[in-house]
Amino acid sequence: MQRYFIDKSKITNELILPTDIYHHAIRVMRMHVGSYFELVLETQKIALMRITQVKKDEAKAELIKWVEANVELPASVTIACALSKGEKAEWIVQKGTELGANEFIFFAGEFSVTKWDSKKVTKKVDRLAKVALNAAQQSHRTKIPNVHYCSSLDAIELPRFDYRLVAYEESAKEGEKSNLFKLTTSLKKQVEASLSSEILAVFGPEGGISAREVAYMNENAFVFAGLGPRIMRAETAPLYLLSALSFALELG
Repeated sequence: MQRYFIDKSKITNELILPTDIYHHAIRVMRMHVGSYFELVLETQKIALMRITQVKKDEAKAELIKWVEANVELPASVTIACALSKGEKAEWIVQKGTELGANEFIFFAGEFSVTKWDSKKVTKKVDRLAKVALNAAQQSHRTKIPNVHYCSSLDAIELPRFDYRLVAYEESAKEGEKSNLFKLTTSLKKQVEASLSSEILAVFGPEGGISAREVAYMNENAFVFAGLGPRIMRAETAPLYLLSALSFALELG
């Protein structure tokens, strides 16, 4: 079942397909009268729709029923990654969206080799937002993760987060193995009590995290966690964390 998102909080029983949905549904997917698809509103409500009319540049669909589904992680996770080489940002956004991330922040780490030209930041963020949209549709999410850019780690607004964690290579080398478990245990209690939680998880670039960044996070109540005995690539660690949280909160 193809899923689309629409920038509306309400729809009537009949809908003229927006241009982008029309193009993909009719031109790309070759849908026709009688074809079904799912539509996600801004409220995260899901509507089952059926195409009732197809013209050269327009198509209409009718509301069949509302669909109940609970597919979002029970805790809101923001993945904050220092800029890394190549197309790793797209990979992180695509796979992180599939695994349930609520938000992505990319920042210029002190040891980041890659830099984003200030004139191209908007274009890059827009591109990543499109990746998030496509991944959310593919994985049948009810929310499209937001994507942001910050000029440095300390430009990230911290007060809104209930938990702040950093995946720290030195902690892993020293054998630290309890902090992530403590986090998931605390989060599970929050979920069982129907309480919401905002988590910020920070990941460094290939070159690691600088001493100044470490000091800043120490001063701001970050938990330094190892993610096991193996050293992961910059694009692997965020996916490991999201997988661990999914297992602990949704399957455990």
